[in-house]
Amino acid sequence: MKTRDGDGLPGADDRPADPPDLRLAGFAVATWLSALGALHWPVAVTGAVAAGAVLALLALLFSRSTAGPLTSGPRAAGAPAPVDRAPEARPAARRLPWTPRPDHRLWIVVSVLLGLLCGSAAAGARVAVRDAGPVTDLVAGRASVTVELVVRDDPRPIAGSAGRPPLYLVRAQTTWIRPDEGGRIDARLRLLVLATDAGWRPLLPGQRLIATGRLAQPRGGDLHAAVLNTGTAPVLVGEPSWAQRAAGSLRAGLQLACAPLPDEPGGLLPGLVVGDTSRLDPAVEEDFRATGMTHLVAVSGSNVAIVIGLVLLLARWARAGPWLAAAACALALVGFVILARPSPSVVRAGTMGAIALIGLATGRPRAALPALGAAVTVLVVYDPGLAGDAGFALSVLATGGLLLLAPGWRDALRRRGTPTWLADALAVPAAAQLACGPVVAGLSGTVSLVAVPANLLAVPAIAPATVLGVAAAVVSPLWPAGAEFAAWLGGWPAWWLVVVARYGARAPAGTLPWLDGVAGGLSLGLLTLVVVRLARRPAVRRLLAVGVAAVVVGALPVRLAAPGWPPSGWVVAACAVGQGDTVVLPIAAGRAVVVDAGPDPAAADRCLRRLGIREVSLLVISHFHADHVAGLDGVLRGRRLGAVVTTAWPEPAAGRDAVERAAATRGVVPGQVAAGWRFVAGQVELTVVGPPEGMSGTRSDPNNNSLVLRARVGGTTMLFTGDAEEEEQRALLERYGPAGVRAELLKVPHHGSVYQDAAFLAAVDPAVALVSVGVDNDYGHPNPALLAMLTRGGARVLRTDVDGDLAVVVGERGLAVVVRGPDHQAR
Repeated sequence: MKTRDGDGLPGADDRPADPPDLRLAGFAVATWLSALGALHWPVAVTGAVAAGAVLALLALLFSRSTAGPLTSGPRAAGAPAPVDRAPEARPAARRLPWTPRPDHRLWIVVSVLLGLLCGSAAAGARVAVRDAGPVTDLVAGRASVTVELVVRDDPRPIAGSAGRPPLYLVRAQTTWIRPDEGGRIDARLRLLVLATDAGWRPLLPGQRLIATGRLAQPRGGDLHAAVLNTGTAPVLVGEPSWAQRAAGSLRAGLQLACAPLPDEPGGLLPGLVVGDTSRLDPAVEEDFRATGMTHLVAVSGSNVAIVIGLVLLLARWARAGPWLAAAACALALVGFVILARPSPSVVRAGTMGAIALIGLATGRPRAALPALGAAVTVLVVYDPGLAGDAGFALSVLATGGLLLLAPGWRDALRRRGTPTWLADALAVPAAAQLACGPVVAGLSGTVSLVAVPANLLAVPAIAPATVLGVAAAVVSPLWPAGAEFAAWLGGWPAWWLVVVARYGARAPAGTLPWLDGVAGGLSLGLLTLVVVRLARRPAVRRLLAVGVAAVVVGALPVRLAAPGWPPSGWVVAACAVGQGDTVVLPIAAGRAVVVDAGPDPAAADRCLRRLGIREVSLLVISHFHADHVAGLDGVLRGRRLGAVVTTAWPEPAAGRDAVERAAATRGVVPGQVAAGWRFVAGQVELTVVGPPEGMSGTRSDPNNNSLVLRARVGGTTMLFTGDAEEEEQRALLERYGPAGVRAELLKVPHHGSVYQDAAFLAAVDPAVALVSVGVDNDYGHPNPALLAMLTRGGARVLRTDVDGDLAVVVGERGLAVVVRGPDHQAR
């Protein structure tokens, strides 16, 4: 008989009546881990693992054939007959529900060994093909080749380097490779394409094409044999399949229906429905990442489960039998996969989402866990590359958490008087987040404290947004007006998700730092297992509850009162926004002057959020290159804007147009300013000193027409130089002389490039030099000789790629610099 411990928390006595069916768990986990190892191990090690598994299996089979069965079986001649005691006379053996019986332990070992054999053999065979000699030699020599490819997944636009066109990342498989030197290699290998031509953007999975480019080394740890860098358009061969064309039509119809919506919900809704994030606001994406809601903006098992769950609900309302309901769910699953395009990621999500409903549809809930184990095994053997895919791990862990943890927690809450709907709403996100937490921590280096409440608040909006988005896509070819109406309705729950993510990401102490990488994931996973195991005891649960309450009550006020960033008395901050500039000058609490917007909206928004900036009284755009203007949406997001001033040099036109559009959304018209223009507000005095006159015919006219600002903040003199190069620096020195350019703090020109005038830098003679530069950029910034020259001149040089956000404070002994430390997300 079950008992209750009365403390209101799920405990050992709150387990479901039947223990979980883990018969295939060892097989699936061993297959998964051995395939993951094979992606990183040499082929010889993989072969040794497979051979060891075979030998161990043979040894076990031989030992069992000679020793006989472990427990029951035919009685040997002369052996005494077993005594059939009454049930009440048999001693009661205390055994946990998940503890295997002695006669099952052998088969657990056998299943693990079989999993090791399957995973290592499947992945090892693919790795051997990947590392085949001819292609490896071409990659090592960075050969120029012509290849025939089959697209495997949707092309994904990614940000290019500053000032360069965007890149399109395309996953493909080769059918043949022909080097420029001659010959042809027939090989079916996975290839990662990095393309700059816009002709790659509309490609569909399954499309066959011919491309030319140069091979490069892949990063390793997956099944991609090479990276193909190409700047030319693909030559299409044939037409995509009818399913892909139908999916493309529906997806285009959904985007068209969402076009009239505001940018944030309008860009989010296609991501919720079919994983199309092409219009998703980068700041919204960053908020979703910070609050643990990223799974909503990609096709995941939860999206599939919502659609199939609606079909299941309708089938049961119509009193359909279990198998008829299962058939209807299967049809809905196929249709949704076609809508989202049957790429490997979508098929994976469909498989994982369908598993959670198998037990419900068939009336056998305990069948879901073996189905999950079988699905993991089949998917990994079919595509060993999934073993190293973070999305696959999150899908499996979330599904496992929903099946193993959520039912017990839900039932425990219901027995303690919690309404059924609230028990489900609490148990499901808590179980999913607990299961996925180690992987998320390993990837991000943080542990989110707002993930569970944020996902709980998001629950009511996910299903209506997904269902209405699917409806808009389905009716769009036949009834565009109806599709727009459905998208308008779906925009309201999408807006709610945006609000939840925005305020969740801004919650103080919402995330805690954690180890990243494998060490971080394993450590949090071990801690989670220990806590879950110990929490089965009522006394330990009470102790944990008291400890958590003490930490929250004791530490949270300290974090709120003294968050540590920005430091008290700061007079300027340089943001770590990657390969670009964003500098902040404080006017008053919550108000600032911002100089340039950097290349990344999410990084700029994070920096201003950490500084507590709610109003940008003045935004200065030094020039229109992408590394200074592409982050405008992040600077303006959720903040009031007073005025915008820019250089008079109009190029590049794309950057100028972007600034004008962003300012127009706030009802502001950018003004062009020249040398002599002044701005005074609070403690900030700002004067434009350059360019002294328009410059043309230089190495880079946009750079050499950068606005150069001389500022005084709190009595400290500063010089902000944009991307001014040698020509503008010499012109400034000639116009103002050494005294006119001298400053205590210098924002080093052009990210510390080699294009510097030594006489100008010597005249500035800064005590502190700040370099805004991106991690591992391919420009060679900052130049080591420049850094050495500044250091010899007595300047303290700090870099955003090494030190993260930088803040300068005025102390009793002069200027001091406080570093926040590198932000992994800002890299």
